[in-house]
Amino acid sequence: MFQKGLKGVVAVQTAIASVDGDIGELRYRGELVNTVIQGKSFEETAYFLWYGVSPDTRQLQHIKQQLLSYRKLPEHLVLISQLLPKEISLMDAMRTLVSAYTHTEFQQLSSQQQAIALTAALPVMTAAFYRIQNGQQPVKPRDDLGHTANYLWMINEQEPSAVQTEALETYLKLTMEHGMNASTFAARVTISTESDIVSAITSALGTMKGPLHGGAPSGVIDLLDQIKTQDQIAPVIEDKLNSGEKIMGFGHRVYRTEDPRSVILREKCLELQGEDPWLDLAVAAEAYIVKKLNEHKPGRALYTNVEFYAAAIMRSIKMPTQLFTPTFSVARIIGWTAHTLEQQENNVIFRPQSEYIKT
Repeated sequence: MFQKGLKGVVAVQTAIASVDGDIGELRYRGELVNTVIQGKSFEETAYFLWYGVSPDTRQLQHIKQQLLSYRKLPEHLVLISQLLPKEISLMDAMRTLVSAYTHTEFQQLSSQQQAIALTAALPVMTAAFYRIQNGQQPVKPRDDLGHTANYLWMINEQEPSAVQTEALETYLKLTMEHGMNASTFAARVTISTESDIVSAITSALGTMKGPLHGGAPSGVIDLLDQIKTQDQIAPVIEDKLNSGEKIMGFGHRVYRTEDPRSVILREKCLELQGEDPWLDLAVAAEAYIVKKLNEHKPGRALYTNVEFYAAAIMRSIKMPTQLFTPTFSVARIIGWTAHTLEQQENNVIFRPQSEYIKT
């Protein structure tokens, strides 16, 4: 039976993640996401999604060393990043650079090793072209910094604070994977043709450029910038509700209750209370907005989505809006690669039917 956009059609059985929008649950490998990421680093969470188990001390050290070793970009990629037109979007640059990420040594790696290499290289490519685009020299990665802190270092050439790193890392861990979304499906379709992982990730990045999937939470940034201080929450929100404006960052197409990712990000902001004014503002604004939405739109159950707190975190670390979707992609490449590896294990090419209609 025809379903426009394949809505509700099950095309894949996966052990990687599950999303239950009715009860507001996101699970990685069968475990609630808050349990998986609690006290874990980016590297540990990535390992869990790739292998289905948490790494022991030796395995964690090994995966960290592997990620470090692949931070150095091949020379041809450095040259390409310098030759690309500065006016293209950062997502265009990422897609182009990933598609060119191949050389003899890389081709000899196992699929799992290629996934690790691409995960390590993507933030380096992203930060390098961002700086070139802004008339700056790329910053070399540092071996003494973890995945998240090094990403911020390469963007700003300033070592991030512990608060900045912790807030962004929580966001990255929560957005590594989210079921069969458009980009993940694109990656699996590509790899199902027995193409390679580079092509699969290039396909995924192509979908992320579209505003229906990879749109940045710039509307929430605008909202927080309008509010500015906690004493302005009430007048700004009241004015928007009275004029019928949509409050950005509330409501989700999948979750019918609270987005579990926003719950965890709120808890992280509460843990860091007093450390950053933008995170404090987001927590206070959310509480007031939810209350007022329930008064103005009873029965709608409009809860905060992940974009609301993502915007607060991006604002607190002064990340430019053009880096929002690329940063999301730096996290989601874990899910994309996990799905490509799973597809390779028991592959059948995707070949849906089409229905001809006379026009």
